[in-house]
This record gives sequence, C-alpha cells and structure tokens, in this order.
Amino acid sequence: MFENVINFIQDAYKTKEFIPLHEPRFVGNEKKYLNECIDSTFVSSVGKFVDEFEEKIANYTGAKYAIATSNGTSALHISLLLADVDQNSEVITQPLTFVATCNAISYCGAQPIFVDVDRDTMGLSPSALKEFLENNTSVKNQQCVNNKTGRVIKACMPMHTFGHPCRIDEIKDICDKYHIFLIEDAAESVGSIYKGKHTGNFGQVGVMSFNGNKIITAGGGGCIITSDKALAKKAKHLTTTAKVAHKWNFYHDMVGYNYRMPNLNAALLVAQLENLDNFIHSKRKLADAYEEFFKATDYTFVKEIAECKANYWLNSIILKNKQQRDKFLNETNSQNVMTRPIWTLMSKLPIFENAQCGDLTNSEWLEECTVNIPSSVIIEVTHA
Repeated sequence: MFENVINFIQDAYKTKEFIPLHEPRFVGNEKKYLNECIDSTFVSSVGKFVDEFEEKIANYTGAKYAIATSNGTSALHISLLLADVDQNSEVITQPLTFVATCNAISYCGAQPIFVDVDRDTMGLSPSALKEFLENNTSVKNQQCVNNKTGRVIKACMPMHTFGHPCRIDEIKDICDKYHIFLIEDAAESVGSIYKGKHTGNFGQVGVMSFNGNKIITAGGGGCIITSDKALAKKAKHLTTTAKVAHKWNFYHDMVGYNYRMPNLNAALLVAQLENLDNFIHSKRKLADAYEEFFKATDYTFVKEIAECKANYWLNSIILKNKQQRDKFLNETNSQNVMTRPIWTLMSKLPIFENAQCGDLTNSEWLEECTVNIPSSVIIEVTHA
C-alpha cells in the first residue's frame, strides 16, 4: 500500500538496509578536537571548548549570551527558575511536545496549562493562547492570575516543533500584554529562522538541545541563549552549583545545580557547528524532494510557513486518520524504513492528566494523523 513511499526513501538514501529516523553526522573536526580536549586533561565543565562553543553559538544565533548546559532539559529547568516559577505558579505550554518540556515544569513544583497548537506550524497557537487568557485570567499588580486556581501564570513555553517556527512574534506580544515570561523551547530548531531572526531570540530566553538525534549533537548537551545580561549571569551561576567565584574557597550562596556542559561535549559541538549550515542545506534539499514527491500522493507533507526558513529537523507527513497512520507505521518499519508517530499528548499522560486545558482539537488531530519520516543529513548532498 505504501510501497512507493518506501521506494522513494530508499532511493534518497541509496540503500535497502535499515534507514534510521535521524542519525548524527561526524564529517569534520570532531576527532581532532576531542583528541585536543583529552590531551589538555580538561574534560569536565571547565575548558576552552566550553567558552568557544558559547561564543560561537551566541554569534550564530544572534544572541548576546549563551550558557552551555548538560542537556536541553536542564536548560529548560534553569530557564523556568529564571522566571521565578515555583510550586505556586503555572506555566502555559502546548500538549504536543516531548515530555522534557513538562518534566521541567514539574521539577519546579509548578503546574502546566495546555493550550492548543496551530495545524500548520504544530507549535503553540497565538489565537488559542489569546482566547485562553481572555477567558480564564485577570491581570493584577502586573501579574497574570488564573481565575480558576488563583495561581500566577509566570511563564509561557511554546516549542518550535520538529524545527518549524511557531508564530512566536504574536505569542510574544500576547505574553508582554499579560506580563508572562516567555521561554522559547527551541530544542529542535537550531538553525531555524523566523522573520529574519533565529528562533530562541524572541522570548526572554531560548533553550536548545544537542541530544544524539538533533541536527548537531554532542551526544547530549543543551544551552540557554539570551540578550539579557542579568539573566545570563544568573543562569551561569545556577548551572555552576551557585558557587561564588574564588581561587580556593567553596562557598555557595543559593541552591544550585551541576548542569554545566563538559568540555568533551563542547569539543564535539564546536566541530559540529562548523558544518551546521551544510547540514541545513542538505536537509532543506531533502525536504524539497519530499514535498515534490508527496504532491502526487494522498498524504500531506508539512511545509514551513511564510517568512520562515526551517531546519526541517524531522520531516513529517499527515495521513487521513489514525487507522491509515498505523498501517503506514507498520509497513514502513517492517521494511527497515524507520518512521514514528508524533508524541502522545502530554494532557493524556497520567502525570499530567489533571492539568487545566483549553480546546485541544488541533493537537488531537495531529496526534492521530502525523508521522515522522527519515530525515538524516545525506552526506553526498552535504559535500556537493
């Protein structure tokens, strides 16, 4: 039934062997920099590659500051702490996301509120956000108070799903009006541009992930980007166990976290950054080929919206219904072409099933019909 899709993907990757969903590419200076790092003996959270990576990722994204972290989840956790999120707070996010987004909220003792996404971006919908806030909140003393619970909604955390920027400028305007701290979950959108600006730069802070399946990777790692000097300083302090700088004394002035990125990981990322633009070029070329192919099918390829340049981290198609989706998943995976459904909605997980929700019609539809298809960088295209 889906033989034409399977054949197309096998032809694109020039193999009938197992085709993963997204595997890393190490085609540059990774081994060279790793050896240099090992020879230096600075393999933990202090070393020249950590500083170099922070400088280069800040320059690449256009942010003034970058704070390298152990992973994307720790970066989300610290970002929420920067927004003063605690057990008396609530955080608005989307139900269509990876669980790390909501886990970070739970680490702070706060409660998530789930607001729907747009179908075309798969990211938080500004119209749904506006509707929820108008109908459920009041602004008191420059704080957004949930009329139902009495708690303060301190932060909003939209995600740029699969590398596709959401309408983050509209979301920012709404958050500013309601005095809500905006944290961009840009874990999947490294290299994605919206209206001329890199994702992660619209909110007070942005968060990125460099997990093993991301467009650039160190096996793990994450970072916080911001143009607010005070937030950057506090983020670095919190991620370095809140240790007050001194030549030999160990004095910590608040509860801190051992969340800094090791120099070994940073060495990998410095090398990966050198090829990021090539990777994006390859992935966008693959996305163009997918888009053209799927025009002749009954399936809808998810394209970037206007004024975007997406990194197309994971390519996605939308099938007619859950039954067709499940048949597609079964047939492709049985023939060594890895595909996967979108995440189970956070609002359906037992740990978040009691969370307050808006109307989630779009999220529920995407959950039932969306499939990710192989999206790894094709080496031949990278070196074209």
